[in-house]
Amino acid sequence: MFFTLRNRLFLIFTCLLTIPFILLSIIIPSWFTTIIRDQAQDLTIEMMDQYLLYVDSITTQAEDLGKQVLINETTQEWLRLEKENSADDESLLVKNELRRLLSSMMVNNSNFMSISILLYDGTGIWGNNPDLDEEEWFQEFIEHEQQFAKSHIDQLQPYTGEINSYILPLFDTNTLVPSGVIKVNFPSDLLEMALNKIKIGLEGRAYLIDQKGSNVFGGQVDLPHNILKQGLAEIENGYQQKGLIEADNNGETYFMFFQKLPVGDWILISEVTESDLFSKVNNLQRNLLLTSVVVFMLTIVASFMLSSTITRPLGNLAKAMGYIERGDFAGAKRFMPTIKSHNDEVGYLIKVFDRTIEQLKKLIETEYETNLRRKDAEYKALLLQINPHFLNNTLEIIGGLAVQGKNREVMNVSVYLGRMMRYSLNTKSNVVKLGEEVSYIKSYTDILKLRYEDAIKVDIDEDLETKRFPIIKFILQPLVENAVKYSFIEKSSAQIYIKTEKVGKDVYIVVEDKGIGMSEEVISNLANEEMDDETMTVLESRGNSIGLKNVIGRLKLYYGKDFSYQIESEKNVGTRVTLCINFRGDICEEGHNHG
Repeated sequence: MFFTLRNRLFLIFTCLLTIPFILLSIIIPSWFTTIIRDQAQDLTIEMMDQYLLYVDSITTQAEDLGKQVLINETTQEWLRLEKENSADDESLLVKNELRRLLSSMMVNNSNFMSISILLYDGTGIWGNNPDLDEEEWFQEFIEHEQQFAKSHIDQLQPYTGEINSYILPLFDTNTLVPSGVIKVNFPSDLLEMALNKIKIGLEGRAYLIDQKGSNVFGGQVDLPHNILKQGLAEIENGYQQKGLIEADNNGETYFMFFQKLPVGDWILISEVTESDLFSKVNNLQRNLLLTSVVVFMLTIVASFMLSSTITRPLGNLAKAMGYIERGDFAGAKRFMPTIKSHNDEVGYLIKVFDRTIEQLKKLIETEYETNLRRKDAEYKALLLQINPHFLNNTLEIIGGLAVQGKNREVMNVSVYLGRMMRYSLNTKSNVVKLGEEVSYIKSYTDILKLRYEDAIKVDIDEDLETKRFPIIKFILQPLVENAVKYSFIEKSSAQIYIKTEKVGKDVYIVVEDKGIGMSEEVISNLANEEMDDETMTVLESRGNSIGLKNVIGRLKLYYGKDFSYQIESEKNVGTRVTLCINFRGDICEEGHNHG
């Protein structure tokens, strides 16, 4: 049959080994894709920000140089002489002095910047340019007020390569009438070489363009025209200074990162295609899928062999267990020698099961009796929590408040008591959330505050992470009762502190008072009375520490080795009881000083 144990194991092994690998072949690349995209975006924006700072430092230096030249007395004197058509000797002298000034500025500049001054008629410091009106950079400045010029060649400059320029109007500082331009030039290589370092993917590139889409450094922008056009439109219509634009072109997705520069109308863009950015991930996915196919074939063979090796002896073992199910331990013992297995693990299991049969009946009976005693102990321990004196005192409080006409206090006490009774009478489960146990003790302490008024102070510090922790009921009230009792023996006031906290795998419950304290003898007796039979600890509790013994006994019954406790007490100073429960099965560290 298809649903035999062997076939089911065969199917399970195949699925367990193959399906996760196939899923990982899909999930891991998708996860990598998300990570690569986020990292690429963060890295690109970071590089663009660094480039922006670099451009800003160079252009700011160019602006400062231009302004220094403008306000310099020598510049203003030369401009005045040119306007007045002064004598050649005087004009030549001032012109030479201005040349020395500009040369000094250029020599002291670390970015190979050069400075030239031109009047509108083409007259300049380093020579005349009669075709000034036809220069593209000059037309852009005059017509569109573009102070930062694109890459170009300037024959009047000592630098023979392409340059970018910052253009500042030249005017008389007294009349403010413009007469020409101050042109601060810096090599295009300064910006272009740094721009080439911004690269994502294998073929992605970065460009510095203006709002028209023209390359600031000359040359073509290697992007499809419709992609560049769409990107510029979104940048122009948007209010963001930087961001990411996605666009499709003939089935290929382009990622275009952009950042507006505070330099003219320049825009820094970095582009990469989706196939380029995720090429390694796509190769990984193909390799994983191919590997999945190979693993699937190998899994089929291995699963068939493994399932056959396990199921044959296990089938016979199941027949032996059928005898045990019917209570025929002798029949199971007679059948065991007929079971053979070549699998070491299964063979060991059969041998252990054979030896176990002899003791199984005795262990079942012993465990059954132990469980009965434990259940009985838990029930009796729970009954010990019912304190009729507290109920009587609470009813007396209600009566006294009613006589005094304190209706609001009567209503409050009734509400507190009602909450406690609902909690106590809820017998559906002996296990509740620690938050519910703390809420119960809050109602209890609120009644105590009404009874003792200013003579008692109760502080509760509850860790929100412990509110959903499962705990057996009525572990706090006995501890608080003892704390109040020991506080009022020799003192006229009581201070009670209750705290819950989660630290790692451990949950701590602390009850502390400022009472007379517990003697070393009482603490020692508590430790000495911890017996293997936890039931005795609960049922034989006597004396002043009955509440504490009850709580410790019940917690040991329920949590076993996952529970530990610590008692710290000093005479006439107070007592602190710390309960520790490990909720993952590990033993709490003994004597952990938790505060």
